[in-house]
Amino acid sequence: MNGPLDELYRRPGFLIRRANQIVVSLFLEETGALGITNSQYGILLVLKHHPGIDQISVAKLLGLDRSTTGLVLDKLEKAGLIGRSIGTHDKRRRNLSLTKAGERMLDRLAEPAKRAQAHVLSAFSTQERAEFIRLLDKFVAKFNDTTRVPLEAHRATKRRTAREAAEPAPVAARR
Repeated sequence: MNGPLDELYRRPGFLIRRANQIVVSLFLEETGALGITNSQYGILLVLKHHPGIDQISVAKLLGLDRSTTGLVLDKLEKAGLIGRSIGTHDKRRRNLSLTKAGERMLDRLAEPAKRAQAHVLSAFSTQERAEFIRLLDKFVAKFNDTTRVPLEAHRATKRRTAREAAEPAPVAARR
């Protein structure tokens, strides 16, 4: 690579976008027969661990905008993978949950999703994998709050880390 576009190809933004395209492609390669996208998989996983959660909370946990989340939820509902029910405390909210078909789909996705993740990380040695994930996490944590749709999980981690840094070390740790 010694051409006029080298500078472009070495820019972090270009590389991150390209890496995302590759990750999506590898996920679809493994899960394609099941017809589920990365975003749909993320939502199904959230609903498994947070049954009854609402659309806005799902969006915050995944760093998705509300309208995109709504479109994905509509598609999952039409496919019979999720259900919506009227909120008990707020009638305007819809509580979301996996249907039996959604649970089965998530079970069927488990192995292909693991294979896709292993394929993504196969470019690195064991030590490099941990470092790659650590650096990506550091990058996301640093700039999370500057985005239109911050990832709520990173906000909580950032607050917890700041709080822990401000607290005095336990007596045993000070010795």
